[in-house]
Amino acid sequence: MTGPSPVGASRPLRVRWLGRVPYREALAVQSALFSRGHDDHLLLLEHPHVFTHGASADLATNVLVDPAVVGAELVAVNRGGDVTYHGPGQLVGYPIVTLPPKHGAGKHGRSATSGLADTKAYVCSVEQLVIDVLADLGLANAGRLDGYPGVWIDQLGENPRKICAIGVRLSRGRTMHGFALNVATDLRYLREYIVPCGIADKAVTSLAEEGVEATMEQVVELVARHAARRWGDGTLDRADVAWKHAPQDLSPFSRGAGPGAPVRGADAGPGSADRKRLRLADAGVTTGLTIATRKPEWLRPRVQHGPEVLALKRTVRDLGLVTVCEEAGCPNLSECWKDGTATFMILGERCTRACGFCLVDTRKPLAPDTDEADKVAEAVVRMGLAHAVVTMVARDDLADGGAAQVAEVIVAIRRRSPATRTEVLISDLKGNLGDLDVVLAARPAVLNHNLETVARLQRAVRPSAGYARSLAVLAYAANAGAATKSGLMVGIGETDDEVFGALADLASVGVGIVTIGQYLRPTANHLPVHRWVEPATFARYKAVGEAMGIAHVEASPLTRSSYHARRAADAVLG
Repeated sequence: MTGPSPVGASRPLRVRWLGRVPYREALAVQSALFSRGHDDHLLLLEHPHVFTHGASADLATNVLVDPAVVGAELVAVNRGGDVTYHGPGQLVGYPIVTLPPKHGAGKHGRSATSGLADTKAYVCSVEQLVIDVLADLGLANAGRLDGYPGVWIDQLGENPRKICAIGVRLSRGRTMHGFALNVATDLRYLREYIVPCGIADKAVTSLAEEGVEATMEQVVELVARHAARRWGDGTLDRADVAWKHAPQDLSPFSRGAGPGAPVRGADAGPGSADRKRLRLADAGVTTGLTIATRKPEWLRPRVQHGPEVLALKRTVRDLGLVTVCEEAGCPNLSECWKDGTATFMILGERCTRACGFCLVDTRKPLAPDTDEADKVAEAVVRMGLAHAVVTMVARDDLADGGAAQVAEVIVAIRRRSPATRTEVLISDLKGNLGDLDVVLAARPAVLNHNLETVARLQRAVRPSAGYARSLAVLAYAANAGAATKSGLMVGIGETDDEVFGALADLASVGVGIVTIGQYLRPTANHLPVHRWVEPATFARYKAVGEAMGIAHVEASPLTRSSYHARRAADAVLG
């Protein structure tokens, strides 16, 4: 039977279904949520094949094969326990919650000794959540086995079988890591490749092996509902990425014939526009404005290019550089350039991804310009920029995703113009945190990576990226001490509550600056606009985001990633 909420929180639990996420990326998000103490979260996901182990694990005895041979990683983690396995078909749950003090009665009238600020009691709480879920699924014989953490089937019989492993970390009343429930797991990884949790004489099982036909989505729904009562106030702040049953959640990049042209690839439908509409429909967005729909007055910029702006344009052309300000037809170009801010796009003009909102060319990229760093630095000097923004196309064709060239540009600008602050707007670098270290080592003033949209619309808006991966990039950079920034587009089909949820996630991983602007459809081959978001709503986004702890939220219909970048950086850097 489910007991009262052991945390006794008076706020909702933020539950996120994140799809299939590499272990190190999930760990970066966990670590940020854990260390920063914002709100209570439950991350629900699957991992690609990975073996993890605590500090005291006996790897020589309990790892039976070379992990690489069976397509798995081996990762050391800061939790208790021996080696265990995570992989497809296994629901992994990471509660990152603040427990009540060990001493003193809690909200629900517990005695001074019945709090959960100790590891044993917390483990029992996680076990009970899983036991309750399994009971709802018809497994009434699930319970605890004395001396063996986790959840077991037929624990009092002759053949106890472990269905859920638990490994947690608890520090100063804050939790991380969690549980791994076998739903339809390939049990060879637990039976033949390792000795799970160092227990050689006990069997493992799964819901599927026990005859329970439950989908991952059904199990997630039950876990979320029970967790909201156990670790929250009974209500949910819930967000799911797209439910997709395929070997991976992130599509490989595909190329088209140029800016705005139909995209081709194994994932393509009759045409790029058709495929985008199907993805939107899968996410619940079935209506939109036609491209000919007249824009409201507040979306009509008043652009004035004076002689100083035209002179700067000539400087850019003379050096053979590309600015996003010009390429994207940004309505704020004159204002930003007059303010001593400009945005340069490096690593070429062709991107290896085909996001549903972007007009950048998607033909096969050319080799990077080896003189690019010096050219950008020279432009910064000639333009007298106080704040330079350097953005990049995604370069999935390069081994490091372009990280080294981004770092070179940062260093070159600092060498030529020490007083100029450099902000970089980077891709997710395919989630390679080692490549992100290369960028961070160059010490940009601000590290920007755009989340772009809410969790539900990620696959429709940017099929080669992921919500969890973007949070991981931002979380890792923030934990490394960088000033971090991100951006959202609205008007694609999201709700205001989903925007607030995304802002909460960004605040919780330490993002200090967020930009929010209206999405505008570049061509008929791109995602349609679902709604025009009114200025008053943008003002509300700003107020809510800053109340959550984000230092500066720049939100207006015409806001773009670099709009008021200098002012925003001042709010964070001083």
